[in-house]
Amino acid sequence: MKVYWDEKFETMPLEQMRVFQLDKLRQTVAWVKERIPFYRKALEEKSIGPDDLRSLDDIRHLPLTVKTDLRDNYPFGLCAVPLKDLARVHASSGTTGKPITGPYTAEDVDQWAECMARNLWAAGVRPDDIVQNALGHGLFTGGLGFHQAAVKIGAAVVPSATGATERQVNIMRDFGSTVLFATPSYALTIAEKAAEMGVDVRKLPLRVGVFGAEPWTREIKQEIEARLGIHAHEAYGLTEMMGPGVSFSCEGDTEGLHISEDHIYAEIIDPDSGEPLGLDQQGELVLTAIQRRAMPLLRYRTRDISTLTRKQCSCGRTLVVMERVLGRSDDMMIISGVNVFPSQIESILLDVPEVEPQYVLRIRKRGHLDTLSAEVEAKPEIWAQGQKKLDEVAKAVNGRIRGIIGINVGVTLVEPKTIARSEGKAKRVIDER
Repeated sequence: MKVYWDEKFETMPLEQMRVFQLDKLRQTVAWVKERIPFYRKALEEKSIGPDDLRSLDDIRHLPLTVKTDLRDNYPFGLCAVPLKDLARVHASSGTTGKPITGPYTAEDVDQWAECMARNLWAAGVRPDDIVQNALGHGLFTGGLGFHQAAVKIGAAVVPSATGATERQVNIMRDFGSTVLFATPSYALTIAEKAAEMGVDVRKLPLRVGVFGAEPWTREIKQEIEARLGIHAHEAYGLTEMMGPGVSFSCEGDTEGLHISEDHIYAEIIDPDSGEPLGLDQQGELVLTAIQRRAMPLLRYRTRDISTLTRKQCSCGRTLVVMERVLGRSDDMMIISGVNVFPSQIESILLDVPEVEPQYVLRIRKRGHLDTLSAEVEAKPEIWAQGQKKLDEVAKAVNGRIRGIIGINVGVTLVEPKTIARSEGKAKRVIDER
Protein backbone atom coordinates (compact mmCIF):
# COMPACT_ATOMS: atom_id res chain seq x y z
CA MET A 1 0.00 0.00 0.00
CA LYS A 2 1.40 3.38 -1.00
CA VAL A 3 2.50 5.81 1.71
CA TYR A 4 1.52 9.02 -0.12
CA TRP A 5 -1.41 9.80 -2.36
CA ASP A 6 0.80 11.88 -4.69
CA GLU A 7 4.43 11.15 -3.82
CA LYS A 8 5.84 13.37 -6.58
CA PHE A 9 4.45 16.61 -5.17
CA GLU A 10 4.14 15.69 -1.50
CA THR A 11 7.87 14.89 -1.29
CA MET A 12 9.22 17.21 -4.00
CA PRO A 13 12.56 18.87 -3.13
CA LEU A 14 12.16 22.54 -2.22
CA GLU A 15 14.14 24.03 -5.12
CA GLN A 16 12.20 21.94 -7.62
CA MET A 17 8.92 23.03 -6.00
CA ARG A 18 9.91 26.70 -6.19
CA VAL A 19 10.59 26.41 -9.93
CA PHE A 20 7.19 24.76 -10.39
CA GLN A 21 5.43 27.41 -8.29
CA LEU A 22 7.01 30.34 -10.12
CA ASP A 23 5.97 28.93 -13.48
CA LYS A 24 2.38 28.42 -12.29
CA LEU A 25 2.29 31.85 -10.63
CA ARG A 26 3.32 33.58 -13.87
CA GLN A 27 0.69 31.63 -15.80
CA THR A 28 -1.97 32.57 -13.25
CA VAL A 29 -1.10 36.28 -13.27
CA ALA A 30 -1.28 36.27 -17.08
CA TRP A 31 -4.60 34.41 -16.92
CA VAL A 32 -6.33 36.81 -14.51
CA LYS A 33 -4.88 39.93 -16.18
CA GLU A 34 -6.34 38.83 -19.49
CA ARG A 35 -9.69 37.64 -18.21
CA ILE A 36 -10.70 39.50 -15.02
CA PRO A 37 -11.17 43.31 -15.25
CA PHE A 38 -10.73 43.70 -11.47
CA TYR A 39 -7.25 42.16 -11.58
CA ARG A 40 -6.31 43.85 -14.87
CA LYS A 41 -6.91 47.22 -13.24
CA ALA A 42 -5.18 46.26 -9.96
CA LEU A 43 -2.09 44.94 -11.79
CA GLU A 44 -1.90 47.96 -14.09
CA GLU A 45 -2.09 50.28 -11.09
CA LYS A 46 0.97 48.55 -9.68
CA SER A 47 2.64 48.42 -13.12
CA ILE A 48 3.27 44.70 -12.77
CA GLY A 49 2.65 41.70 -14.98
CA PRO A 50 3.78 38.08 -15.30
CA ASP A 51 7.13 39.01 -16.90
CA ASP A 52 8.02 41.08 -13.81
CA LEU A 53 7.93 37.99 -11.58
CA ARG A 54 11.58 36.94 -11.69
CA SER A 55 11.45 35.02 -8.42
CA LEU A 56 8.80 33.96 -5.92
CA ASP A 57 9.86 36.84 -3.67
CA ASP A 58 8.39 39.19 -6.28
CA ILE A 59 4.90 38.02 -5.28
CA ARG A 60 5.02 40.76 -2.63
CA HIS A 61 4.54 43.31 -5.43
CA LEU A 62 1.22 41.79 -6.53
CA PRO A 63 -2.01 43.32 -5.17
CA LEU A 64 -3.65 41.84 -2.08
CA THR A 65 -7.23 40.59 -2.37
CA VAL A 66 -9.69 40.96 0.53
CA LYS A 67 -13.14 39.56 1.22
CA THR A 68 -14.90 42.82 0.35
CA ASP A 69 -13.45 42.53 -3.17
CA LEU A 70 -15.38 39.30 -3.59
CA ARG A 71 -18.58 40.83 -2.23
CA ASP A 72 -18.18 43.93 -4.41
CA ASN A 73 -17.86 41.65 -7.47
CA TYR A 74 -20.69 39.27 -6.44
CA PRO A 75 -21.59 36.85 -7.87
CA PHE A 76 -19.23 36.22 -10.82
CA GLY A 77 -17.21 39.40 -11.31
CA LEU A 78 -13.99 37.58 -10.37
CA CYS A 79 -14.74 34.55 -12.52
CA ALA A 80 -12.20 34.06 -15.32
CA VAL A 81 -14.28 31.80 -17.55
CA PRO A 82 -17.74 32.06 -19.18
CA LEU A 83 -20.54 30.63 -17.04
CA LYS A 84 -21.10 27.92 -19.66
CA ASP A 85 -17.64 26.56 -18.77
CA LEU A 86 -18.43 26.13 -15.07
CA ALA A 87 -18.98 22.65 -13.65
CA ARG A 88 -20.07 23.71 -10.15
CA VAL A 89 -20.67 26.71 -7.92
CA HIS A 90 -20.34 26.66 -4.13
CA ALA A 91 -20.85 29.57 -1.74
CA SER A 92 -20.26 30.55 1.86
CA SER A 93 -23.17 30.98 4.25
CA GLY A 94 -23.27 34.73 3.78
CA THR A 95 -24.14 35.39 7.43
CA THR A 96 -22.25 38.71 7.40
CA GLY A 97 -23.46 39.97 4.03
CA LYS A 98 -23.54 38.70 0.47
CA PRO A 99 -22.27 35.12 0.18
CA ILE A 100 -18.81 34.41 -1.17
CA THR A 101 -19.15 32.43 -4.39
CA GLY A 102 -16.74 29.70 -5.38
CA PRO A 103 -17.07 28.78 -9.08
CA TYR A 104 -15.24 25.72 -10.46
CA THR A 105 -14.41 24.39 -13.88
CA ALA A 106 -14.33 20.62 -14.28
CA GLU A 107 -10.53 20.88 -14.01
CA ASP A 108 -10.88 22.82 -10.73
CA VAL A 109 -13.14 20.13 -9.29
CA ASP A 110 -10.62 17.44 -10.23
CA GLN A 111 -7.77 19.41 -8.62
CA TRP A 112 -9.84 19.92 -5.48
CA ALA A 113 -10.59 16.20 -5.26
CA GLU A 114 -6.86 15.46 -5.63
CA CYS A 115 -5.91 17.84 -2.81
CA MET A 116 -8.59 16.40 -0.53
CA ALA A 117 -7.53 12.85 -1.40
CA ARG A 118 -4.03 13.73 -0.15
CA ASN A 119 -5.68 15.03 3.01
CA LEU A 120 -7.70 11.88 3.64
CA TRP A 121 -4.88 9.51 2.67
CA ALA A 122 -2.52 11.27 5.08
CA ALA A 123 -5.13 10.73 7.82
CA GLY A 124 -5.20 7.01 7.10
CA VAL A 125 -8.40 6.73 5.02
CA ARG A 126 -8.18 3.72 2.71
CA PRO A 127 -10.30 2.00 0.00
CA ASP A 128 -11.74 -0.55 2.43
CA ASP A 129 -13.10 2.11 4.81
CA ILE A 130 -16.76 2.91 5.45
CA VAL A 131 -16.91 6.67 5.67
CA GLN A 132 -19.70 8.49 7.52
CA ASN A 133 -19.87 12.03 6.13
CA ALA A 134 -21.66 14.11 8.78
CA LEU A 135 -20.85 17.46 7.15
CA GLY A 136 -23.37 19.75 5.48
CA HIS A 137 -24.08 18.90 1.84
CA GLY A 138 -25.05 21.77 -0.43
CA LEU A 139 -23.61 25.23 -1.10
CA PHE A 140 -21.17 24.70 1.79
CA THR A 141 -17.94 23.25 0.35
CA GLY A 142 -17.29 20.80 3.19
CA GLY A 143 -19.64 17.89 2.59
CA LEU A 144 -19.09 17.49 -1.15
CA GLY A 145 -15.38 18.29 -0.88
CA PHE A 146 -14.87 15.39 1.51
CA HIS A 147 -17.30 13.16 -0.42
CA GLN A 148 -15.58 13.42 -3.80
CA ALA A 149 -12.16 12.66 -2.32
CA ALA A 150 -13.38 9.61 -0.39
CA VAL A 151 -14.96 8.30 -3.61
CA LYS A 152 -11.69 8.93 -5.48
CA ILE A 153 -9.82 6.89 -2.86
CA GLY A 154 -12.37 4.09 -3.28
CA ALA A 155 -14.00 4.13 0.16
CA ALA A 156 -17.71 3.47 0.69
CA VAL A 157 -19.37 6.78 1.59
CA VAL A 158 -22.45 7.17 3.78
CA PRO A 159 -23.63 10.79 3.17
CA SER A 160 -25.39 11.16 6.52
CA ALA A 161 -25.04 14.99 6.47
CA THR A 162 -25.66 17.04 9.61
CA GLY A 163 -28.46 16.70 12.12
CA ALA A 164 -30.53 13.78 13.40
CA THR A 165 -27.75 12.98 15.85
CA GLU A 166 -29.39 9.85 17.24
CA ARG A 167 -29.56 8.51 13.69
CA GLN A 168 -25.84 9.34 13.27
CA VAL A 169 -25.06 7.10 16.24
CA ASN A 170 -27.30 4.32 14.92
CA ILE A 171 -25.63 4.49 11.50
CA MET A 172 -22.21 4.45 13.09
CA ARG A 173 -23.13 1.32 15.07
CA ASP A 174 -25.22 -0.51 12.45
CA PHE A 175 -23.13 0.24 9.35
CA GLY A 176 -19.79 -0.24 11.09
CA SER A 177 -18.45 3.17 10.06
CA THR A 178 -14.67 3.30 10.32
CA VAL A 179 -14.19 6.99 9.43
CA LEU A 180 -16.12 10.09 10.51
CA PHE A 181 -16.20 13.48 8.76
CA ALA A 182 -17.71 16.34 10.78
CA THR A 183 -17.01 19.70 12.36
CA PRO A 184 -15.09 19.27 15.63
CA SER A 185 -18.02 20.61 17.66
CA TYR A 186 -20.47 18.22 16.01
CA ALA A 187 -18.14 15.30 16.67
CA LEU A 188 -18.44 16.12 20.38
CA THR A 189 -22.23 16.37 20.03
CA ILE A 190 -22.29 12.88 18.46
CA ALA A 191 -20.10 11.53 21.27
CA GLU A 192 -22.42 13.03 23.87
CA LYS A 193 -25.54 11.61 22.20
CA ALA A 194 -23.93 8.16 21.97
CA ALA A 195 -23.22 8.24 25.71
CA GLU A 196 -26.88 9.17 26.38
CA MET A 197 -27.96 6.20 24.25
CA GLY A 198 -25.66 3.84 26.12
CA VAL A 199 -23.48 3.27 23.04
CA ASP A 200 -19.75 3.10 23.71
CA VAL A 201 -18.32 4.45 20.46
CA ARG A 202 -14.85 3.39 21.56
CA LYS A 203 -15.92 -0.24 21.11
CA LEU A 204 -17.21 0.33 17.57
CA PRO A 205 -15.09 -0.05 14.40
CA LEU A 206 -14.66 3.74 14.15
CA ARG A 207 -10.91 4.50 14.07
CA VAL A 208 -10.32 7.80 12.23
CA GLY A 209 -11.96 11.22 12.14
CA VAL A 210 -11.20 14.07 9.74
CA PHE A 211 -12.59 17.39 10.91
CA GLY A 212 -12.72 20.92 9.59
CA ALA A 213 -14.83 24.04 8.90
CA GLU A 214 -14.10 25.67 12.26
CA PRO A 215 -10.99 26.40 14.33
CA TRP A 216 -10.22 23.91 17.07
CA THR A 217 -7.57 23.71 19.70
CA ARG A 218 -5.23 20.88 20.61
CA GLU A 219 -7.38 20.34 23.70
CA ILE A 220 -10.55 19.83 21.63
CA LYS A 221 -8.63 17.34 19.46
CA GLN A 222 -7.61 15.38 22.55
CA GLU A 223 -11.18 15.48 23.89
CA ILE A 224 -12.56 14.09 20.62
CA GLU A 225 -9.95 11.34 20.51
CA ALA A 226 -10.67 10.33 24.10
CA ARG A 227 -14.46 10.31 23.72
CA LEU A 228 -14.61 8.57 20.34
CA GLY A 229 -11.52 6.40 20.67
CA ILE A 230 -10.09 7.55 17.32
CA HIS A 231 -7.20 9.40 15.71
CA ALA A 232 -8.44 12.93 14.88
CA HIS A 233 -7.10 14.77 11.83
CA GLU A 234 -7.69 18.21 10.37
CA ALA A 235 -8.69 19.55 6.96
CA TYR A 236 -8.12 23.29 6.52
CA GLY A 237 -9.58 25.29 3.69
CA LEU A 238 -11.82 28.13 2.66
CA THR A 239 -14.41 28.71 -0.05
CA GLU A 240 -12.25 31.40 -1.64
CA MET A 241 -9.45 28.95 -2.47
CA MET A 242 -11.17 25.63 -3.17
CA GLY A 243 -12.79 24.56 0.08
CA PRO A 244 -11.19 22.00 2.42
CA GLY A 245 -7.92 20.54 1.19
CA VAL A 246 -5.72 23.63 1.25
CA SER A 247 -3.72 22.03 4.06
CA PHE A 248 -3.91 18.87 6.13
CA SER A 249 -2.56 17.06 9.15
CA CYS A 250 -0.64 13.80 8.88
CA GLU A 251 0.41 10.89 11.08
CA GLY A 252 3.90 12.34 11.54
CA ASP A 253 5.36 14.29 14.44
CA THR A 254 4.44 17.80 13.32
CA GLU A 255 1.46 19.49 14.95
CA GLY A 256 0.98 21.74 11.94
CA LEU A 257 -0.71 21.22 8.60
CA HIS A 258 1.00 20.50 5.29
CA ILE A 259 -0.05 22.97 2.57
CA SER A 260 -0.57 21.58 -0.93
CA GLU A 261 1.84 24.21 -2.19
CA ASP A 262 1.84 22.99 -5.78
CA HIS A 263 -1.73 24.35 -5.82
CA ILE A 264 -1.62 27.09 -3.17
CA TYR A 265 1.25 29.51 -2.56
CA ALA A 266 1.30 30.67 1.06
CA GLU A 267 2.73 33.79 2.69
CA ILE A 268 2.62 35.35 6.15
CA ILE A 269 2.18 39.11 6.39
CA ASP A 270 1.98 41.63 9.19
CA PRO A 271 -1.80 42.06 9.63
CA ASP A 272 -1.42 45.79 10.28
CA SER A 273 1.14 46.90 7.71
CA GLY A 274 0.60 44.20 5.10
CA GLU A 275 4.36 43.71 4.84
CA PRO A 276 5.63 40.13 4.24
CA LEU A 277 7.12 38.23 7.17
CA GLY A 278 9.57 35.35 7.08
CA LEU A 279 9.38 31.71 8.10
CA ASP A 280 8.68 31.03 11.78
CA GLN A 281 7.13 34.50 12.24
CA GLN A 282 3.52 34.75 13.36
CA GLY A 283 1.15 36.83 11.26
CA GLU A 284 -1.76 36.69 8.84
CA LEU A 285 -1.93 33.85 6.33
CA VAL A 286 -2.16 35.00 2.70
CA LEU A 287 -2.90 32.47 -0.05
CA THR A 288 -2.62 32.52 -3.85
CA ALA A 289 -4.27 29.86 -6.02
CA ILE A 290 -1.72 28.99 -8.71
CA GLN A 291 -3.58 26.30 -10.67
CA ARG A 292 -7.28 27.24 -10.52
CA ARG A 293 -9.06 28.26 -13.71
CA ALA A 294 -12.46 29.66 -12.68
CA MET A 295 -11.49 31.98 -9.80
CA PRO A 296 -7.75 32.01 -9.02
CA LEU A 297 -7.36 34.67 -6.34
CA LEU A 298 -4.08 36.54 -5.94
CA ARG A 299 -2.70 37.05 -2.41
CA TYR A 300 -6.00 36.51 -0.62
CA ARG A 301 -6.00 37.73 2.99
CA THR A 302 -7.51 34.88 5.00
CA ARG A 303 -7.45 36.83 8.31
CA ASP A 304 -6.24 33.60 9.93
CA ILE A 305 -3.28 34.04 12.28
CA SER A 306 -0.64 31.36 11.81
CA THR A 307 3.06 30.69 11.17
CA LEU A 308 4.81 29.00 8.25
CA THR A 309 7.70 26.66 8.92
CA ARG A 310 9.96 24.26 7.06
CA LYS A 311 10.36 21.87 9.97
CA GLN A 312 11.18 18.38 8.80
CA CYS A 313 8.24 16.07 9.48
CA SER A 314 8.69 12.37 10.24
CA CYS A 315 6.01 11.57 7.63
CA GLY A 316 8.54 12.48 4.93
CA ARG A 317 6.46 15.20 3.26
CA THR A 318 8.46 18.24 2.20
CA LEU A 319 5.43 20.54 1.86
CA VAL A 320 5.57 23.76 3.87
CA VAL A 321 3.79 23.51 7.23
CA MET A 322 1.34 26.05 8.63
CA GLU A 323 0.99 25.99 12.40
CA ARG A 324 -2.47 25.44 13.84
CA VAL A 325 -4.50 28.63 13.36
CA LEU A 326 -4.46 30.70 16.54
CA GLY A 327 -7.55 32.65 15.52
CA ARG A 328 -8.73 35.23 13.03
CA SER A 329 -7.34 38.74 13.13
CA ASP A 330 -10.90 40.08 13.02
CA ASP A 331 -11.91 37.77 15.91
CA MET A 332 -9.24 39.13 18.21
CA MET A 333 -10.66 40.74 21.34
CA ILE A 334 -8.98 43.56 23.27
CA ILE A 335 -9.82 43.04 26.94
CA SER A 336 -8.24 45.36 29.53
CA GLY A 337 -5.65 46.33 26.92
CA VAL A 338 -4.67 42.71 26.23
CA ASN A 339 -5.07 41.06 22.80
CA VAL A 340 -7.00 37.81 23.29
CA PHE A 341 -8.14 35.11 20.87
CA PRO A 342 -11.07 32.81 21.75
CA SER A 343 -8.81 29.81 21.20
CA GLN A 344 -6.62 30.91 24.11
CA ILE A 345 -9.61 30.85 26.47
CA GLU A 346 -10.74 27.51 25.05
CA SER A 347 -7.35 25.91 25.71
CA ILE A 348 -7.57 26.88 29.37
CA LEU A 349 -11.21 25.85 29.82
CA LEU A 350 -10.64 22.43 28.28
CA ASP A 351 -7.75 21.77 30.58
CA VAL A 352 -10.11 21.94 33.59
CA PRO A 353 -11.33 18.43 34.55
CA GLU A 354 -14.48 19.71 36.31
CA VAL A 355 -16.10 21.14 33.15
CA GLU A 356 -17.46 19.91 29.84
CA PRO A 357 -16.10 21.07 26.44
CA GLN A 358 -19.18 23.27 25.98
CA TYR A 359 -18.86 27.01 26.54
CA VAL A 360 -19.92 30.47 25.38
CA LEU A 361 -17.89 33.69 25.61
CA ARG A 362 -19.75 37.00 25.93
CA ILE A 363 -18.24 40.40 25.19
CA ARG A 364 -19.93 43.36 26.87
CA LYS A 365 -19.18 47.06 27.25
CA ARG A 366 -18.58 48.47 30.74
CA GLY A 367 -17.97 52.18 30.54
CA HIS A 368 -15.28 52.67 27.93
CA LEU A 369 -13.84 49.17 28.34
CA ASP A 370 -14.78 45.80 26.89
CA THR A 371 -15.30 42.96 29.36
CA LEU A 372 -15.33 39.22 28.79
CA SER A 373 -17.34 36.57 30.57
CA ALA A 374 -17.44 32.80 30.08
CA GLU A 375 -20.29 30.39 30.63
CA VAL A 376 -19.09 26.80 30.74
CA GLU A 377 -20.99 23.63 31.52
CA ALA A 378 -20.12 21.85 34.74
CA LYS A 379 -19.79 18.10 34.69
CA PRO A 380 -22.86 16.42 36.23
CA GLU A 381 -20.99 15.26 39.34
CA ILE A 382 -19.73 18.82 39.95
CA TRP A 383 -23.16 20.38 39.39
CA ALA A 384 -24.64 17.95 41.89
CA GLN A 385 -22.35 19.25 44.65
CA GLY A 386 -24.11 22.61 44.71
CA GLN A 387 -23.28 26.30 44.43
CA LYS A 388 -20.34 26.33 46.81
CA LYS A 389 -18.46 23.82 44.66
CA LEU A 390 -19.43 25.63 41.46
CA ASP A 391 -18.14 28.95 42.82
CA GLU A 392 -14.92 27.26 43.91
CA VAL A 393 -14.26 25.85 40.44
CA ALA A 394 -15.24 29.12 38.72
CA LYS A 395 -12.83 31.07 40.92
CA ALA A 396 -10.04 28.61 40.14
CA VAL A 397 -10.70 28.86 36.38
CA ASN A 398 -10.71 32.65 36.55
CA GLY A 399 -7.40 32.51 38.39
CA ARG A 400 -5.85 30.30 35.69
CA ILE A 401 -7.00 32.63 32.92
CA ARG A 402 -5.66 35.65 34.79
CA GLY A 403 -2.37 33.90 35.48
CA ILE A 404 -1.82 32.76 31.89
CA ILE A 405 -3.35 35.55 29.79
CA GLY A 406 -3.41 38.39 32.29
CA ILE A 407 -7.08 39.38 32.12
CA ASN A 408 -10.04 38.98 34.45
CA VAL A 409 -12.88 36.88 33.03
CA GLY A 410 -16.19 36.41 34.81
CA VAL A 411 -16.54 32.62 34.79
CA THR A 412 -19.93 31.02 35.47
CA LEU A 413 -20.52 27.28 35.62
CA VAL A 414 -23.92 26.39 34.18
CA GLU A 415 -26.05 23.26 34.32
CA PRO A 416 -25.01 20.36 32.07
CA LYS A 417 -26.58 20.29 28.57
CA THR A 418 -27.93 23.85 28.74
CA ILE A 419 -25.59 25.33 26.12
CA ALA A 420 -26.91 24.84 22.58
CA ARG A 421 -25.23 21.99 20.70
CA SER A 422 -23.86 22.50 17.22
CA GLU A 423 -24.61 20.45 14.12
CA GLY A 424 -22.32 22.61 12.01
CA LYS A 425 -20.03 25.47 12.92
CA ALA A 426 -20.27 26.26 16.62
CA LYS A 427 -20.94 29.85 17.71
CA ARG A 428 -18.68 30.30 20.70
CA VAL A 429 -18.44 34.09 20.92
CA ILE A 430 -21.46 36.36 21.42
CA ASP A 431 -20.81 40.08 21.07
CA GLU A 432 -23.32 42.02 23.19
CA ARG A 433 -21.70 45.45 22.85
